[in-house]
Amino acid sequence: MPKLSSLTDLLIHELRDMYDAEHQIVKALPKMAKAASHPELRNAFEEHLEQTEKQIDRLEKVFKLLNVPARGRKCEGMSGLLAEGKKTMEEDAEPNVLDAALISAAQKVEHYEIAAYGCLCTYAELLGQGRVHDLLGQNLEEEEGTDQKLTALAESMINVEAEADSDEEDEGEGLDEMAGSRRRRNEDDE
Repeated sequence: MPKLSSLTDLLIHELRDMYDAEHQIVKALPKMAKAASHPELRNAFEEHLEQTEKQIDRLEKVFKLLNVPARGRKCEGMSGLLAEGKKTMEEDAEPNVLDAALISAAQKVEHYEIAAYGCLCTYAELLGQGRVHDLLGQNLEEEEGTDQKLTALAESMINVEAEADSDEEDEGEGLDEMAGSRRRRNEDDE
């Protein structure tokens, strides 16, 4: 691993990390879209896939502007977040509850990306790399927009529907408990 002896080195190091992260996300998003039962959530994942492919193109432009080869470096943070999301998709869950869990997993990814692009933008600005800053800033704005869209979906419908499913399940359990109590009382009376 090369020594990080300057802010430029750190910028390139973190760019490679994000380049790999975005490639990992491109592989994960179709699986998340397939696992989503809500059409709006599925559509959000599909739209973000297209956006992520454009973000990769922008990262490649940034590498070119910096005169360094466009290549990734294993992003362990993203690997961990996506592995956690994969486990979530394998859970035995009601569809609305799984959709809520998918939003949670996706927002963890978005927040990681927002933090990373925020740092990259700061480094580029400090280094006087205006065009690099602008390209990375576009990625940052898209990540923030996706996060806001996921929040809106969660708050307006997905979490509400998952909670309604929970209420129905709780009511069903309550009825089962009441029936069991009645049976025990009837048995005691005999």
